Amino acid sequence: MPLAATDLVTVPLTTITMPEISLRTRDAHKLRGYFGELFREHSPLLHNHFADGSFRQGYPLVQYKVLGGTPTLVGLGEGAALLVELFLSIRELDLEGRRYPVLAKHITHGQAAVGVDAGALHAYRFETRWLPLNQENHREYQALGPAERQRQLSRILNNNLLAFLKHMGADTTARVLLNLRLTEPVTTLFKNQPMLGFGGEFVTNVVLPAGVGLGKSVARGFGTVAAINL
Repeated sequence: MPLAATDLVTVPLTTITMPEISLRTRDAHKLRGYFGELFREHSPLLHNHFADGSFRQGYPLVQYKVLGGTPTLVGLGEGAALLVELFLSIRELDLEGRRYPVLAKHITHGQAAVGVDAGALHAYRFETRWLPLNQENHREYQALGPAERQRQLSRILNNNLLAFLKHMGADTTARVLLNLRLTEPVTTLFKNQPMLGFGGEFVTNVVLPAGVGLGKSVARGFGTVAAINL
């Protein structure tokens, strides 16, 4: 059955990298902690908490990552404008008492397409570990065989894609196509709790902006995707 044509939407996208600073992938949460505290009074988008301490629901519009050893910040929608406004003035990072002078920043700002592509497939790779499982579906995952695990993880990624499309204001009624190929999971710590993190690739008809995250804890850098050639 042919796919119905679906228009893509555009969303503002800002990416900031600090190429002269080298960090470990697991240091992404330190970036979030530092900038979230530094700009705590400015906007809940920077740390996903409101002034009363309640949690901001919804897809994180500012994400903190370490990609290839480089500190990277990604802002979408309102978060894109915030990054341009606030981070041009940053001169150093103070990550748990260790100071890093920011001698160079690379900033790109523009519009990115998002939506279901009726005419082409797109391939992506997880640049950082994808965290698909919560406590409930982790128990289910452990009880399943290999084929059932693959189906479960494909359903979860499909839901991740639909949730992202919804938060970006794109149409979610068109059928999403997905083929997922994952590597063996590794145990990673999230808030001092062990969780299964997956690498791998997937092919889909969903158009994703460069550097966005899918799954759990994308604000801390998990689940970051990069486009690859088919």
